[in-house]
Amino acid sequence: MNKNLRWRLIVIAAVIALAVWAFYPPSQKVNLGLDLKGGVHLVMRVQTDAALRIETETTVERLRERLMAANVQYAKLEVTSPTEFVAEGIQNDAAFRQAAVEVDTVYARSPGAGRYTYTMRPNVESQLREATVAQALQTIERRVNELGVAEPIVARQGAVNQILVQLPGVTDVTRAKEIIRNTALLELKIVEMGPFPTEDAARQAYNNALPPDLVIVPGSEDIAAAGGGTPGTVYYVVRRVPPITGRDLRTAQPSLDQNNLPAVGFSLSRDGAVRFGQLTEQNINRQLAIILDNRVISAPVIQSRITDQGQITGGFDQQRAADLALVLRSGALPAPMDFLEERTVGPSLGADSIRAGVTAAIGGLVLVVLFMLGYYKLAGFNALTSIVVNLLILLGMMAYLGATMTLPGFAGFVLTIGMGVDSNVLIFERIKEELATAKGVRAAVNAGFDRVWWTIVDTHVASLIGALLLLNFGTGPIRGFALTLIIGLASNVFTAVFVSRTMFELMLSRRAQAQTLSI
Repeated sequence: MNKNLRWRLIVIAAVIALAVWAFYPPSQKVNLGLDLKGGVHLVMRVQTDAALRIETETTVERLRERLMAANVQYAKLEVTSPTEFVAEGIQNDAAFRQAAVEVDTVYARSPGAGRYTYTMRPNVESQLREATVAQALQTIERRVNELGVAEPIVARQGAVNQILVQLPGVTDVTRAKEIIRNTALLELKIVEMGPFPTEDAARQAYNNALPPDLVIVPGSEDIAAAGGGTPGTVYYVVRRVPPITGRDLRTAQPSLDQNNLPAVGFSLSRDGAVRFGQLTEQNINRQLAIILDNRVISAPVIQSRITDQGQITGGFDQQRAADLALVLRSGALPAPMDFLEERTVGPSLGADSIRAGVTAAIGGLVLVVLFMLGYYKLAGFNALTSIVVNLLILLGMMAYLGATMTLPGFAGFVLTIGMGVDSNVLIFERIKEELATAKGVRAAVNAGFDRVWWTIVDTHVASLIGALLLLNFGTGPIRGFALTLIIGLASNVFTAVFVSRTMFELMLSRRAQAQTLSI
């Protein structure tokens, strides 16, 4: 055995050993997709109209503050639709337009007699809808990743405002849905008045003429009980625009309150800490409403100046505190979500799919082996060796890259077997043509591999381009199939040329003068 052949065999053995090490044991190192492991399949729709309404309401509140600062009188300023608001009874038209100059960049103004109608510009509306879905996608992805799900899928599907979520291995469907859809909009506001037992009582405190910059927010039952009252909903009057929101959070973690009960501790960003310090310093001995999704979950009294840290209490259990901390860390959803589709795949169905996929792959390999041995005789063993090594490398690479094995991935395995057979058939047929020209066996083998090399490269590059397009534009199972195919194509070039040629050279090295070749 010459030195070159020895090194070839060492390289092949090392590649096989690394591949086996990468995926063994498969139960621990190979990630299974939803169709093989079981789990939850969800399709959700982002309510983009709600996000547009929030933007319009925020714009109206900012405009109201500017008008008050400029002492501009008006009779009415209200939102009429998610993308429209009106201003009526304007006393000083020039001063009003000066205060609303920034609004004109986002909303088109339609003048009337003492009245303006502002409608969101179409390009801005389109951008906001797109940004809302993109932000929802990122937020859901962060929440799913913090759930600890292996290889989840979070992607757009169908309509522009629909999101697909697949969670392999998840069994607690209710908790997963709650974490995903929870808006988790956190606001910190000073309590102006309250708590009141009813909403009507809160309005009567302002003679049923609640100022437009104030809003009534319900409180959790736990607050009333903690205050010594009867458990039930209470109501607080707070400012409409919050000085501190969830966007100012730096992090949130489960913790314990002063009674060793589960709570959520949070810390603020630098800018948020400065504003929070000023807010608490100016309002000592007043209540601070901690509002989550438009509901007061706790209203502690400010004892001293607070800067960058705080705590949320409200009768949580450990699981609820951990989930709340998770959704706060991942950020608030920009809009509510609707569940359009929900499917649960059981583990037993996934096990059946695995058995079916393995059976199909083994069946295809057996049929290919029988054909190759019957048609190409002993040379068929070379093809068998290269195909088996190809599959080992494919499994090892998928495990090493952390790729997810799906049922379409098994189809990629079967197709890889077919590609391996195709490459070997090209090589063997070329060798047979060279043997027919009365060349020696060694010369025929060398010429066969050398002259087929570029043909193999061309066919694999063409297939690789198609697989890359599927990986880039496909979703879910299509991407799984494409990734399996890409890895299989790369490993097939190595095995069909390097491994198969090494096997031929090993066979010929055992005979000093090879006159015939079983092919």
